[in-house]
Amino acid sequence: MKVNVNQDACVGCGACVSICPDVFSFNDDGLAEAITKDVQAEDEDKILDAVESCPTEAISKIND
Repeated sequence: MKVNVNQDACVGCGACVSICPDVFSFNDDGLAEAITKDVQAEDEDKILDAVESCPTEAISKIND
């Protein structure tokens, strides 16, 4: 699985960073970004929680 954050849709609420800090962080503009595009299998459940928690639906997952 791969993950992406749409910078145009992100409002920087931080839900994804709180849920999965190994995959998401804030950039210099205060918006969330994926630290790594390739997600480890053990993080997939947290990624799905982050996707569902995003108020602007800015996070997308891409299945390999």
